Amino acid sequence: MKTLCLGLLLALGACTPVDFTAPATTCAAPAIINPSFSKATALRQVLQRYAAAGLPGCAVAVYSPTEGYWADAAGFAQIETRTPMQVCHLQYGQSVAKTYAAVALLMLYEEGKVQLDAPITEYLPANLSRKLPDPEKITVRMLLNHTSGLSDYASNADYIAYLLQHPRHRFSSADYLDYLTGTKLEFEPGSKFNYSNTNYLLVALITDAIHGDHARLIQERILAPLALQSTFYHNTPSYLRQPDVVNSYFERYGNGQVENVSQMQQINVESLYGDDGLVASPLDYVAFLRALMEDRLLKPATRQLMMSWVKDPETGKPKYGMGLYHIEHQGHVAYGHGGAGLGAGCALYYLPDKQLYFFLGVNMGTLTEGKLVSKTGELREAVLDELIK
Repeated sequence: MKTLCLGLLLALGACTPVDFTAPATTCAAPAIINPSFSKATALRQVLQRYAAAGLPGCAVAVYSPTEGYWADAAGFAQIETRTPMQVCHLQYGQSVAKTYAAVALLMLYEEGKVQLDAPITEYLPANLSRKLPDPEKITVRMLLNHTSGLSDYASNADYIAYLLQHPRHRFSSADYLDYLTGTKLEFEPGSKFNYSNTNYLLVALITDAIHGDHARLIQERILAPLALQSTFYHNTPSYLRQPDVVNSYFERYGNGQVENVSQMQQINVESLYGDDGLVASPLDYVAFLRALMEDRLLKPATRQLMMSWVKDPETGKPKYGMGLYHIEHQGHVAYGHGGAGLGAGCALYYLPDKQLYFFLGVNMGTLTEGKLVSKTGELREAVLDELIK
């Protein structure tokens, strides 16, 4: 889930379950953490400052080639039991899952099993493609770089209303595509960038059509070779219902008060496919992005292809590649992805000029506006400020 209507959330907020808390435990910190990491004290102080300001919990992991890995956390994985947030807790990746989905499909591209400039109708089953407007005009590349012109199912008012009125409903991929039936393309495919979760749902479905199971492909070709044992993506029906997954909180009224929405978060994320659906430890996220940028997952030319940026239609600056954002902070470029959901938010980026990788996760929804939601943005800026010093 990427975008929700604030007014509708407030109007239907009474339907949101707020009386459920998932198990939350203490867990063992990984041994690879370097306690002497040079930025440890400054970053720890940032985390503690924002936890004290009211964020439920937050966690950071960092890697540099000279100092190795470091990670820390502050606040609570579960407020109700006062369970401290720890670096071994599993954080929701939200849209960071798009990077994993892009890598999986590009692995098939390297094997000659999919052509990026072929229309998606060559790969997508007819029962699914007929739900889309003008699918023959859309290529695989356009899905990967968000230039397809397809509307975002997650922004559809009917979808949002149904989700909030039936918070325990489990959607299928076909259900999401049903919200595009009868719609029109928002612009001519390939003409500009517009972020749409629909694109990466289709990326996953195309990977399924070619390979058989994109989640198994991610497990066998990405997670297993990198020994990412604290990363979980549709590997079992109950993969989000394990003790180390953080609880999720939502600032419904924007007044600084949070409510536990763990059950709704879990059910929603379990339904999401390609555009979301991932949980992992902070260090696992960093290890994945490091392997991608070090060309241990894809060939160098393919990784460069991921970084063929389309421009922001408003600023004219590089914006998005294939599963990767191009952002700038105080003149420093970073590559990676962010994620926002009903009960979590995160950022996973690589700063090439500093040779630094970082993951930041918070267990509070970042989709709407509010006193605490604004602090999640401030937290990300503060972490970046420390990293570029």
